[in-house]
Amino acid sequence: MLASRENSKRSSQWILRMIALSTLLLALPLGVLADKKKADATPHVPKRVGVDISKLIWPQPPAITRLRYLDLYSGEKIDWAKLYSANKTRQKQTWKDRLAGSDPTKGTDQERIKMPFQLLVPLGVTSDSKGNFYIADAGVGAIFVYNVEQKTTELIKNGEAMNMGEIVGLAMDDGDQLFVSDAKFKQVDVLVKKNNQWERVDVLGKGELISPAGVAIDRENRFLYVVDTQADQVLVYDADKFTLLRKIGTTGKKHTLTDAGNFSLPTHAAVDKDGNVYVTDTLNARVEVFDADGQFIREFGKPGDGLGQFSKPKGIAIDRDGHVWVADEMLNRVQVLTNEGQPLMWFGVEGTLPGQFEGVYDITIDSKDRVITTEQFPARTQIFQYVNDAAAAEEQKQKEQEREQRAQERQQKAATQAPAAPPAEGTSPK
Repeated sequence: MLASRENSKRSSQWILRMIALSTLLLALPLGVLADKKKADATPHVPKRVGVDISKLIWPQPPAITRLRYLDLYSGEKIDWAKLYSANKTRQKQTWKDRLAGSDPTKGTDQERIKMPFQLLVPLGVTSDSKGNFYIADAGVGAIFVYNVEQKTTELIKNGEAMNMGEIVGLAMDDGDQLFVSDAKFKQVDVLVKKNNQWERVDVLGKGELISPAGVAIDRENRFLYVVDTQADQVLVYDADKFTLLRKIGTTGKKHTLTDAGNFSLPTHAAVDKDGNVYVTDTLNARVEVFDADGQFIREFGKPGDGLGQFSKPKGIAIDRDGHVWVADEMLNRVQVLTNEGQPLMWFGVEGTLPGQFEGVYDITIDSKDRVITTEQFPARTQIFQYVNDAAAAEEQKQKEQEREQRAQERQQKAATQAPAAPPAEGTSPK
């Protein structure tokens, strides 16, 4: 009898709790229940905070923009549709293949696309007349050819046009003849593209170079400058006959020379429109300038992290206005200076975000005023748009006209809103 009463009591309490719960649920808005159901079904995904690259400009407003960020590049574009199709029809390795150590996909699209090429150690960079960028990757052992407009990639692979030991520097002449310095084989290879195939047509520097690095072309005088880092020299070749013409700098001093006209571990060179060559004298933290005959003209820069100072200057380029762009590997920045060494602008800090650098190495500027840099540690290149002097002057003029127009509009608005003048003394209002 007592057990029956206890069971009845528990049943009554359970019914009361269910009635209370039902009343609470009916009191809630339908939206709350729907949101609760949706939240239970969909896991919380935190928002990704991106970088608005359209706002990456230098210098900052209200100054006139002289550089805009465009893009970054780290390797081949992956064709996901093709990759999916190849994996869907993938040939399986049989026990006979495993026993023989063979791969049925070898030489097929399956093999080629299962591991797209990515930049590993991008060093030298140059551009051709069609607007393509060429990046020498010592890690991959290939030259990446990147089309900015079409966003396509072509590779000049090791063993196809040449055997690549440790490719470092690149330069392109006005006939799209490509010069590639190789520190391992101690030479510079000359490549041309024929029938959509790259082939080597000549080799220079054998027996003359120790560790070729940066290369630069004087297209007017047809000189090829090859910076030999370990020799502390710059060798000058005939860009058509590929014969050695002269050497700049003194070798054999174990990187101890600091006087004008000599180098301590130089790395890169660039040529201006007057035929003067600018050389980054890396260990001396300066840039030295020579004329087309190899005579010393001037130097600028000194050790430090201030404007106009360098820590480890590497890549160097000259824009159409004659400004000198120097990439500093240690300070992870690029400085823009006059040809006399007066600082104009700088950009870049240490980091991996767009517009930042990690081991910036080389820099080039193409005919469309696009600036491209290479970095070793994130293994990437970044592309910027330089606003040249003429375009900047036009933008400055337009801004001044807009300011004048706004000032006139304010004056007109003030004139229409001005109170009427009081009537003159002795007259009566109408």
